[in-house]
Amino acid sequence: MQFIIDIWPALAATIQFTAMAGTAAHAMLTKSDVRSAAGWVGFILFVPFLGWLVYLLFGVNRIQRRARELRGVRRGKALPAPVPVARGSLPAEQEEQRKELESFARFGQKVLAESFEPGNMVDVLTNGDEAYPAMIEAIDRAARSIALSTYIFNNDKAGLLFVEALTRAVGRGVRVRLLIDGVGSWYSQPSLIPLLRERGINYARFLHSFMPWQMPYLNMRNHQKILVVDGEHGFTGGMNIAVGNLVGQNPDKPILDYHFKVEGPVVAQLMRTFAHEWEFTTGEILSGPDWFPPLAHKGDLVARALPAGPDLGLNPIRWTLLGALSEARQSIRVVTPYFLPDTTLATNLSLAAMRGVDVDIILPETNNLFFVDWAATPSLLWFIEAGCRVWKTEGHFEHSKLMTVDGIWSTVGSANWDGRSLRLNFELNLECYGSSFAQRLDRIIDAKIATARPVTLADIAGRPFPEKLRDAAVRLASPYL
Repeated sequence: MQFIIDIWPALAATIQFTAMAGTAAHAMLTKSDVRSAAGWVGFILFVPFLGWLVYLLFGVNRIQRRARELRGVRRGKALPAPVPVARGSLPAEQEEQRKELESFARFGQKVLAESFEPGNMVDVLTNGDEAYPAMIEAIDRAARSIALSTYIFNNDKAGLLFVEALTRAVGRGVRVRLLIDGVGSWYSQPSLIPLLRERGINYARFLHSFMPWQMPYLNMRNHQKILVVDGEHGFTGGMNIAVGNLVGQNPDKPILDYHFKVEGPVVAQLMRTFAHEWEFTTGEILSGPDWFPPLAHKGDLVARALPAGPDLGLNPIRWTLLGALSEARQSIRVVTPYFLPDTTLATNLSLAAMRGVDVDIILPETNNLFFVDWAATPSLLWFIEAGCRVWKTEGHFEHSKLMTVDGIWSTVGSANWDGRSLRLNFELNLECYGSSFAQRLDRIIDAKIATARPVTLADIAGRPFPEKLRDAAVRLASPYL
């Protein structure tokens, strides 16, 4: 015992020096943000013992590493020279538009080696009142296969509609695969899982576990919404399966949202994304003509799927948003329920406004996650000062996720403008090149702005001090909200 007492000061100093040097080196080597690296190194050096211990607990990005360990490397199909609009396909007066689209595409190919597919058609479906009947009709017409992925699949009127349709498909001998997020499956109690099992529907839950040591998986959610029928009829967007989306039926908590019916070659990319998640979750490989038949051109829209997640070093959706912001010349329009962009996204959005681009940010007046609204409010002041126009849509909660640039480029899908979507979740967006679709979305956005409330500097600056302090405190947690 006396020996331990004698050597304890030297042992403690050795532990402190080794841990301090190791964690400081780790911070310098792994933190891409210089301010973050400097902050952590300073904290480690000047707060003995506690500094390196806190860094080990909270400063190491285990999410990306764990995601890569779990999922391995994504597969993608690369094209060497993408051109979303062929020369001669546009009138002479739209030549500048073609050049801008080519610039978008060159950047996009570097972000994600996935092909730009011409010949697609995308239809807008408003709320569950239009989306659910169209999806169920497609399921009822299925002859070979159904692939359905959703974050939330509630045990309510909407969920039961889909269970009945899938049951009918199973009875016809259709190959059904249903993927529900492990956390999203908890949203409804009692869960639909026993009914799915009873009906013989082949389902799986993404990263589902009741074990406390699996709690980090709460930060790796499958937020994608995909339905592919017979490998050729696709649906995607931001809509979950819940009765709140049936707005026309006056649910207790109505949710406004859009979903998108997709036809054409890009459907194969939706199916490939689903197949990747299904193989990861179950080990089953989906292949062959039942899932991947030849696809004909259905329209004039050039599009590609953008799958993203923490297993990728560069998040394709986040970097595509950054590229679109930098290329914008006339207009940027963003509709999102959760607006907590990181510093780089926020800076580029503000710079676009300062360059003279018309920037409109449309957010819900009433948010289903009030703390997200609190965290977002302080930063609205900076966007307004930079020249962005911020709008709050009144009435029912707006869950829509839309973005257009210059009336020719657009993206729709599951990703929000927050750290959870752009850093922690597995998401899927559809990147679209074409004025007809972008301008249709612009008309939808125009209608929202027409009835929305403009947010002013006085609104933000005039809040009571306790409210400002509350919002500032919650904002500190914004990367994880």
